[in-house]
Parts: sequence; C-alpha cells; structure tokens
Amino acid sequence: MSNSPLANALVITLLLFFSTMCVGWIGSAQNPAIGEQLMDLFAKEVAGEITKDNPVDMCAKLFVNNIGACILLFLGGASFGILTIFIMSLNGIVIGAIMEIVHETHSPLFVAAALIPHGIFEIPAFIIAGALGILLAQGLIAEWYGEGDTEKEAARYGRLFVLSVLPLVVVAACVEAFITPVIIQLVA
Repeated sequence: MSNSPLANALVITLLLFFSTMCVGWIGSAQNPAIGEQLMDLFAKEVAGEITKDNPVDMCAKLFVNNIGACILLFLGGASFGILTIFIMSLNGIVIGAIMEIVHETHSPLFVAAALIPHGIFEIPAFIIAGALGILLAQGLIAEWYGEGDTEKEAARYGRLFVLSVLPLVVVAACVEAFITPVIIQLVA
C-alpha cells in the first residue's frame, strides 16, 4: 500500500467512520432508546422530507443533502479537521444506530437491501470528502509552521472533490431514489 498522504487520510477516515458506526450499533443495541431517538431525528430531519416525494424530487433532495454533508466534511478541514472528524463520527454513529434499530424489526437481507445499493457510492463519497478535509487540515497546520501552501493544496483538493465526490453523490442519489426502493420491495 502506498504511503501517499491521500491514502493515509483515506485509511484514517475509513477507520473513523466504521469505528463510530460500530459505536452507534453497539450503543443502540445496549440502549434501544438512544437508537430510537436517533432514528426519529433522522426521520424528521432527513428522511421525512425526502421519502414523501416522487423519485425525481427525492433524487434531487438526496443529492442536495448528501453533497452538503460532503462539502462540510471537506471544508471542515479549515477548522483544523475538528468539524470533519465531528461530522464523520456523527454520520457513523447515526448510521450504526439506525442499522441496529432496523435490524431489530427486519431481516439482515432487508438491511442490506436498504443500504448497499446506494451505499456503495454514498459511503465512499463521504470517506473521500472526509479524507480531503483531513488533508486540508494537514495543509493548514503545515502552512502554520511555515511549510506548504494551503491555498494551492486546497485548489488541488477541490478539483479532486469535484472529480471524485460529486459523481459518486450524483450516482448514489439516483440509485437511492430509483433503485433502492425497488430492491427493498423485492425483499420485504
């Protein structure tokens, strides 16, 4: 494996996301009330506005919601990575808790059908955006110590964001709006 800064940042965000997802899953299993509260919050703030629409509107709302989260993950690097780490952790905890709550009432096949079709695009988008935020934070810290050029690095990371995260979010929104519901109906 390469020791490139991007590869290292990807590993960091991947480990952070999946470890906090486990925390959410275990926390919800230990205290279902926490999972229910997170599920209610998710339903009210995100899913409630999305699932009531036709697939085209749903796709647009999913895209706006997810690209907003990815932009915050990336630009959160300007907070020395604090916001990036917080958002990545919060997403992991919420997803893990929701997976546990859904798992309690549905089969593992249902949980997989609800997450995997669009998740194979959406989760990498979050991981990459988080990694770019970590790199932005590292660049900012390096410039603070007189090494590096954050402006130049931010422009390069911004291009990477547009070329990698943006297409993943577009595909994830389309799959989640048009394909995931069909697959869920097949396994329900």
